[in-house]
Amino acid sequence: MGVKNNWKLEEVKALYDLPVLDLVFKAAGVHRENHDSKQVQISALVSIKTGGCAEDCSYCPQAARYNTDVNTHKLMQVDEVIDRAKKAKEAGSSRLCMGAAWREVRDNRDFDRVLEMVREVNAMDMEVCCTLGMLSDDQAQRLADAGLYAYNHNIDTSEEHYKEVISTRTFDDRLNTHKSVRKAGVSLCSGGIIGLGETKDDRLKMILTLANSEKQPESVPINTLVPVEGTPLENQEKVPVWDLVKMVAIARITMPKSAVRLSAGRLELSDEGQAFCFMAGANSIFAGDTLLTTPNPAFDSDMILFKTLGLESKKAFADGAQPKSKEISGIEAEKSEMVAKVKEWKKEMAKN
Repeated sequence: MGVKNNWKLEEVKALYDLPVLDLVFKAAGVHRENHDSKQVQISALVSIKTGGCAEDCSYCPQAARYNTDVNTHKLMQVDEVIDRAKKAKEAGSSRLCMGAAWREVRDNRDFDRVLEMVREVNAMDMEVCCTLGMLSDDQAQRLADAGLYAYNHNIDTSEEHYKEVISTRTFDDRLNTHKSVRKAGVSLCSGGIIGLGETKDDRLKMILTLANSEKQPESVPINTLVPVEGTPLENQEKVPVWDLVKMVAIARITMPKSAVRLSAGRLELSDEGQAFCFMAGANSIFAGDTLLTTPNPAFDSDMILFKTLGLESKKAFADGAQPKSKEISGIEAEKSEMVAKVKEWKKEMAKN
């Protein structure tokens, strides 16, 4: 099955309305045509800067305006991240995703430190992914030059429902960051969340936005809401497992070449529920006890499930060449710091 970029809402509605077993059977066929069904890519997710975010994402406990149990932590040191990366690699992860609770990347020393993290983890022969908020073209290119393999920037939901979930940035802001990532030649990781109070059409339109993009994301996380006390969505009902299975299957059918990732909410799934998701085309997971700030199945339990289902870990760079990190001279580093200081000065002057 080739890649199709002109899916219609009626087409995906027809898929969604199929009996679950028929839909899973169809998706499993597409999966086997395009992937080794035994291979699952394992990522580790590290929150390199936690809490204090200026955004108002209704689902997120890291938003500064909500009263949650999340403790704010400044940006981690490079050696701390390298230690986490080593442990993740030893446990079987082939990709390290670093997440910072920022609205957007700023050209300052913190970003320079993130670039160093990217260089160091890439040198460990691990795929490096970052999720840092909105990016400019220049920032995306600097990440690419440092050796970034993938950038995560989820669209969360449909364009129509988006404003009900987030008001501090627009749906187009999300897509503009996608363009910057693509322009830099970095692979894109983008998906959404189900359980935000959206309709069936909202879920399917979210899939359509990704499937009908000029180049489909290389990785598509399908998250289920983990309601957190203190956030506006704390009382949302739990998403039925079959809703998740259907979304995985439709993502697989509409984006046959992409990795479909089981992400937030996986702790709530039984082994049988996860098995159905793998059958429907999921071939990527986050491993480790937490996903940024939400619980996740322990790595040991994942490995037991893998053994039961006959699955195996996918090696790093199986789907694309390892990026080459470009060395930065001392002069370039000083220039970067000077540019960042000028930008910050201009912002302060504008306020006054």
